[in-house]
Amino acid sequence: MENTRKTRVRFAPSPTGPLHIGGVRTALFNYLFAKKNGGDFLLRIEDTDSNRFVPGAEEYIIEAFQWLGLPFDEGVGIGGPHGPYRQSERRDIYRQYVQQLLDAGKAYYAFDTPQELEEMRKRLEAEKSKSQQYDASTRMGMKNSLSLPEAEVKALLDAGTPYVVRVKVDPGRMITVHDMIRGEVTVNSEIIDDKVLYKSADDLPTYHMANIVDDHLMEITHVIRGEEWLPSAPLHVLLYEYLGWSDTMPRFAHLPLLLKPDGNGKLSKRDGDRLGFPVFPLEWTDPKTGEKSMGYRESGYYPEAVVNMLAFLGWNPGTEQEIFSLSELVEAFQLEKVSKSGAKFNLEKAHWFNHQYLQKQSDASLVGSLRKRLEESDVKGGLTRRADSYSDAELEQMVHLVKERLHFPSELWSQLYYFFNAPAEYDEKVVKKRWTEDMPAVLGTWCENARKLAEEGKFTAEALEQMTQSLIETGGLNTGKVYNSMRLSLVGTAIGPHIFDIILLLGKDETLARITAACQRIGTGA
Repeated sequence: MENTRKTRVRFAPSPTGPLHIGGVRTALFNYLFAKKNGGDFLLRIEDTDSNRFVPGAEEYIIEAFQWLGLPFDEGVGIGGPHGPYRQSERRDIYRQYVQQLLDAGKAYYAFDTPQELEEMRKRLEAEKSKSQQYDASTRMGMKNSLSLPEAEVKALLDAGTPYVVRVKVDPGRMITVHDMIRGEVTVNSEIIDDKVLYKSADDLPTYHMANIVDDHLMEITHVIRGEEWLPSAPLHVLLYEYLGWSDTMPRFAHLPLLLKPDGNGKLSKRDGDRLGFPVFPLEWTDPKTGEKSMGYRESGYYPEAVVNMLAFLGWNPGTEQEIFSLSELVEAFQLEKVSKSGAKFNLEKAHWFNHQYLQKQSDASLVGSLRKRLEESDVKGGLTRRADSYSDAELEQMVHLVKERLHFPSELWSQLYYFFNAPAEYDEKVVKKRWTEDMPAVLGTWCENARKLAEEGKFTAEALEQMTQSLIETGGLNTGKVYNSMRLSLVGTAIGPHIFDIILLLGKDETLARITAACQRIGTGA
């Protein structure tokens, strides 16, 4: 009975290119379900379609899950008692089950050529036939072991004639799939065609046959996959029955599609390119064309943020909590709370999740990203103040000032560039709105007072703020204009954190030099 079996799930991608983020979500839901139920999470590589194999894709898949922090218990790259875990290495295993179906009359040889199959399709289309597929209504008019004499079938096999093995679907049966998300799904067997299970040309089974055999032999208890596989589920139920494995057939759960953010339809790489976000976990370079595709890792996303974000695409814990550690997701996850309808990808929400996880990083951990950018600018000669003129402690202070505004570490430069580059020009809108004719004189007085404070050892944020307020009140000045003119002098525009935090990090000499330069360059004619 199923309740005595250990929970075992698998993620079974094909190595045909980079791993789509929708596939990552499928793997995540498998992982969460397995761990919630004390079970195992397997990686199986389904590479029976040799024509679509792409070099490097398998390694990419493994690296992606290592980065995401979703470890497999068993499978490719790990090993285990149910190997091999690549389907291309399991040829001998599949042959015996294909033969079992043939011997039981549940499958048959078909020798039809591609041209003959195309002619059948055209004929059925022209006749406007109710059935336009290879099934019980058409198979006897085709070239197969059901329609041909036994001697002719033997002769064809002995001659090495290429063939496929097709499943024999009996018409008029009602087949029910018990889905853990969608409930019972029942279809008439007449809509199921006699799918190809095996091709002699490459001595490999098709997805349908290999999938069933592997899941049975690997003792998979639950098949959690995308809803695009729901139409195949009745055939799979039938194959379990034909092979005598109905009692140990896994339970099915078909996940909703991951949809494009601005409309209906499955999220594609084209959508990501068009809207400027990755649809792959890691950057991918096409080995044939050299074309590069964005990855979440290289775009500055934290793996924990990606996992958290994906968990909420089609699933909801039923509470207000949105930030979950992996262990918390495991504890909260229930397949029954997965939605039946598609989940739209939300780029703003993806940014929000990354922002939340960035806030959890220490200031020190972000210094490396900033220093790397600074060193690159140093090489290009783009800094007026060298990167090594600041200590790590000072860089940490800078990071701390702006971290709350960031979604990605790469944004540090746009928030902090002015510490390393004195203004080469000044924002005209700010100049026009804030810089008055008396501002050079006002800021000149401010500089004199600041020098005195420094001589007295009082160049602190508190003392500078008190001095500035006194200057404003004594002169009857507009507070906003004075502070914004100071910021304009130091930064070049009206952005940045608290003005006195900027001043302390720039230091006395750099601060006075920038204010003096602004007074000279903007002058009194603003």
